[in-house]
Amino acid sequence: MLIRILLGLVVVVIALVVVVATRPAEFRIARTTTVAAPPRAVFAQVNDFHRWDAWSPWAKLDPAMKQTFEGPPAGTGAIYTWSGDRQVGEGRMTMIESRPDELIRIELQFVRPFRATNTAEFTFRPEGDRTIVTWSMTGRNGFMAKAVGLFVSMDRLVGREFESGLSRLAAVAEASAR
Repeated sequence: MLIRILLGLVVVVIALVVVVATRPAEFRIARTTTVAAPPRAVFAQVNDFHRWDAWSPWAKLDPAMKQTFEGPPAGTGAIYTWSGDRQVGEGRMTMIESRPDELIRIELQFVRPFRATNTAEFTFRPEGDRTIVTWSMTGRNGFMAKAVGLFVSMDRLVGREFESGLSRLAAVAEASAR
């Protein structure tokens, strides 16, 4: 009887490993909103890491979070590092591409609570007197992230934060455009 139970457990573990291993390694999370402001007003809020506190969904989670800025004040080469509590963790963002009123691409390096390097992008598309903004993040999932993904939807969790941030970004950009 014990041998059958052990064999059953081995079969379940092997099946679970196979399911996790066959999950996609690449991921993309994206959310889009329309802002009642021209692209230059929205772009300005994202292109300068110093302005992120006004709209970033993570900025207010840890009031004691340590933040540093390096490189140019905005645009390509600007660097933002943070270190905070368990909710915000620790990491570094480097702006690797900045095309005015069109695109911002950021290398996002997480140190804590897990190590990962992803790419975040903001695109800005004019539509009349409004701007369509898309915030996305792409990267690769390792085995453990794939396993966690069986039970937790990262798209739903991070997507909610993107939606919140885009809503705040819209409010800030619309106020600055007046």
